[in-house]
Parts: sequence; structure tokens; C-alpha cells
Amino acid sequence: MQARLPRVPSDFVSLALSPSLLATVEQLGYVTPTAIQAESIPVLLAGKDLIGKSKTGSGKTAAFALPILQTLELSSRKPQALIVCPTRELSAQVAREVRKLGRQEEGLVVLTLTGGEQLAQQSEALERGAHIVIGTPGRLLDHLQRGTLVRRDLKVAVLDEADRMLDMGFHVEVEKILRAVPKSRQTVFFSATFPETILAMSRTHQKDAVRVTIDAGEQPAEIRQMVLVAEPDKKMNALCFVLSQHTPETALIFCNLKATVAELEKALSSLGASVDCLHGDLDQFHRDQVLARFRNQSVRILVATDVAGRGLDVEGLDLVINYELPTQTETYVHRVGRTGRAGKAGLAVSLVTTRERQKLREFEELLGLSMQRVERDAGAEPGTVALAKTFAHPARMATILISGGRKDKVRPGDILGAPTGGGGGAQRAGIGKIETQDRLSYVAVSKTVSQAAVAALNKGRIKGKRFRASLAGAG
Repeated sequence: MQARLPRVPSDFVSLALSPSLLATVEQLGYVTPTAIQAESIPVLLAGKDLIGKSKTGSGKTAAFALPILQTLELSSRKPQALIVCPTRELSAQVAREVRKLGRQEEGLVVLTLTGGEQLAQQSEALERGAHIVIGTPGRLLDHLQRGTLVRRDLKVAVLDEADRMLDMGFHVEVEKILRAVPKSRQTVFFSATFPETILAMSRTHQKDAVRVTIDAGEQPAEIRQMVLVAEPDKKMNALCFVLSQHTPETALIFCNLKATVAELEKALSSLGASVDCLHGDLDQFHRDQVLARFRNQSVRILVATDVAGRGLDVEGLDLVINYELPTQTETYVHRVGRTGRAGKAGLAVSLVTTRERQKLREFEELLGLSMQRVERDAGAEPGTVALAKTFAHPARMATILISGGRKDKVRPGDILGAPTGGGGGAQRAGIGKIETQDRLSYVAVSKTVSQAAVAALNKGRIKGKRFRASLAGAG
């Protein structure tokens, strides 16, 4: 395995990207490439295999997406790049980022193939053609074996979050995928850790791969990590204390079990908190709604199992709380990595029982850090009371669900110009983030005008067509 290249570009212009990609990067406000981007992009543009390790939130997606976009033959609507992700959530996140980076690449088609969606519809989409295919191992392998995903034009195969994929038991599927795609392909692994299983797979499926390792320390310096000791019967009170003390605009709370997630979501809701939950039993439509509302800040608190540990990217996530300490260091790293992204400050608080102190010390030793211990004043008011005061004012935004998306030719600009009862268009109605999916769109609007906006959208038209609008999460 080769050493990393010595010359590191200091700006995007030095990366020899196409004029359209450079223009997009500039529009997005990216000035200086992150370390993983600066070291990986020249290697990938040169056509070399790569195995990259970097902390979460360091810009890995752009590191492989920009070279892929640069080398696509857009005139040929055949799958040329395959990106394998461990979860549906990460697949959707990567697809959003690729579309954003490729928005000036005329005719670009990015397709996601994950479980929870009908095979027949996915097969039809593949038949219509796509340049980049992104998905989970089981569903991608299914399409490869059925022949609906044509492999002969594939030039690049990327394993994103490769270590997590193997931890989740996808080793056999990943091996079959790599054996199924053309041997002449470029093979790229990105991983937060380099266990022996990843290195063995690299030796088998990569050729003279360049290794890029950024930041030996696993955690970004921008994340403050704190610990509050709380016994099981006191944890709910301790959780409320943490939320009331830090008054986050958005907070992500991790639990180990689905039952705990449900109990916690119910308890916080009863205290008036703006809260929803995410776990593996939710169907894809419900999961998408929950995540859209959380990204739009229509929900301030999300309680989740580790299904959200990877693939959940929320701008400005203020606080991550480990209600229950995970069993593995890698899981802790990925949970905490949801905050403090893109160079912004973040905070992570773990609620630890006295029996878990040894596990906590092991985490600290493996990560090479010392977490700040937090003590509660004996006379402090109960956390549940403080939380009720803190969340007396609910989320300021609501999320509107529109029954039309990319495949209906609905674009964010079309929604922005639609009548919403705000006096001359959505832009005057306190509109926020707009997210279009294949057949649905999610629009963040000020809660004060949300009902009027829904009524206006149902009465009006978008691009001359009628679509149904409703408040996501209502009822």
C-alpha cells in the first residue's frame, strides 16, 4: 500500500476540477478543501485506488463525489459509479450531497437503491438510466444478481463507512458486490477506522491503494465532551437537567434499545418538549418524515437508536446526549460525531451509571482524551421542572409535505414561487429549507403561517399541476 502523496493543494482551484464544479463549489461557499479532500481528490482524479480514514464530519462525501462527477460521461445514461452505504439514511444523505455538488452537470441522474422501496419501481428507474447509483448492500446486490443494475459501464466503486458496513454484518454482500463489478474499476474505501477486516478487503479488491489518514485522534477538537453520573432511576431527571442547562435549538439523544426510545419520547412529550423518535421498526416513509422535520427544526429533540448514528447530517446540531452508553468505542465516536461538524462547535454529554465508569475510562484511554465531569448542585430544582420551563416555547418551524418531487419535475424554485397564503409567494411566508425527493417534497415554513400555507398550496398549482399539501407529523 502506497504512502500518501506529499503535495497537498491549499484551495479548490489547485485541485484541477472542471469549471462547472469549481463554480458550484464557489456558490456553496467552500473556500478551502478539508484535509481529507485535499489529499484524496488528486489521488482519485489520477485514477488510483484509495483507502481513506478521517473523522466524521470532515467532508468525506465531497472527497469522492467531486472526482466521480468530474469523470462522468453525461452523454451516456448508464451507471458509471456505484456508492455503497450501510444504511438508508446515509444513502439518502450521500445522494443529496452528490446532487448538490453536481447541480451544474447537465442531465446528471443520481439514483438511490435501498430496502423499504419496491423492486419493480427501482428496476423501472434503472431502465430509464442513471449515472450514479447509491444504495445499501443487500438491495444493490439484489439488482446486480437480477441484472437490472447493468455493471459493464461501472468505472468506480465506493464503500462509504466501510467499517460500519462490516460491523452490521454486510461482509458477504460487500464481497459479492466487489466481485460482481468490473475488475478494471477504481475502488475506493472510506472508513472511520481501519480494522483488520477492512485492510484484508483492501488487499483483496484494491490495486496499489494509496492510504490517506487524517487526524489520528478520533474526535474533532470542536466537540466538548462531558459526563454526568446518574443511576438508572435518576436518568430521566438528569436528562432533563442537561437539556434545560444547555437549552439547545436541536438535540439528538441516543439509546441502545427501541423500547427505551419509545419510553423516553413519550416522557419528554408529556413535559411539553418538541420531540420525535427514530428506530429500526419505522417504515421508510415515517423515517423520512421524522428526519425531514428534525433537519427543518420542526422537531427540536430526536430520540434514536444507532440507526441514526450514521447518515444523519443536521446543520448546526447543538447537542448529542448518550442516554445510554454504547458498548463499543466506534459507536461512541459515530454518535458524538453528529455534532461539531464542518468546523462548528459541538457538545456531547453522556449519562453514565457508577457501574459504567470502567467502560468510560476505557473509552477515554482508547480515544486519548479526558471527558469533563459535571456535578449537579444539591439544591437545584428537579430537571423535569426545569425542562418544562425551557420548552415552554415549541419549535418555531413547521414542515409541509407536498405530494410531488423530482420525478414530477418539481424543483425547489417551483415551490418557492408557489402561492402559500403569505401575501405573494412562499418567499414572503417565512419559508426555510426545501428538500425534494423522488415523489415527495418537504418544505420548512414558519409555524405562524403553516396552516395558511397548506391551504393555499392545496388551492393553487405548482408548474400548472395540483399537488396535495399537508403538515408532516400532524396526527
